[in-house]
Amino acid sequence: MSQRGTIALIGGTGIVGRHIAGEAVRHGYSVRMLVRNPQKINEQNGSIDILEGTVENRDTIQTLLKDCQAVINTFGQPPKAVPLYSNVTKQILEIMSELQINRYIGVTGGSLTLRNDKKSLLNKAGAKLFETVYTEMLQDKKKEADLLFQTKELDWTLVRLPFVKECEKAAAVKVNAADMPGLTIGNKDIARFLVSQLEGERYIHQAPFISN
Repeated sequence: MSQRGTIALIGGTGIVGRHIAGEAVRHGYSVRMLVRNPQKINEQNGSIDILEGTVENRDTIQTLLKDCQAVINTFGQPPKAVPLYSNVTKQILEIMSELQINRYIGVTGGSLTLRNDKKSLLNKAGAKLFETVYTEMLQDKKKEADLLFQTKELDWTLVRLPFVKECEKAAAVKVNAADMPGLTIGNKDIARFLVSQLEGERYIHQAPFISN
């Protein structure tokens, strides 16, 4: 195990997740990554352990999280799929509590609106349109957020994202607690921000928006 501990990574082959493992290793962490299809993993690194399986299997999640110090969850689904986000997160949080793992970092969409938000008219309109088109998914995302806000014993952060783009060059990340500060963000910049929160305390028990 690396000096800084082992991170359990869910969603490691997605547009964001596939950059997180490398970023974490560069910062001195080991990574245990859950993947449905190991053939999607191109990077070979002794600090990255690949576990084949699915998020729907509780025993697999138990194996993934064992002896880890933190969890990064970037699990994603096609927009029209039956949403599993709240069930997956509920199961992760339960197992984290059993294994006494304290740090959880997750991602969700910027269309998710919470009680203390102060979104601009443009962002309100965008969120309302997204809710209309993807009603079931947004309802489940809200349920997932509610689960986290009810969880006081773990240090969690839920990061809300705008449109994600492929980006080779690093760019500054803007953070706002109440409204989306921009329309897009690079996938590598998201990875950098999420890994930086592993030992950061500023956004514990919060759901900040980030963008470039």
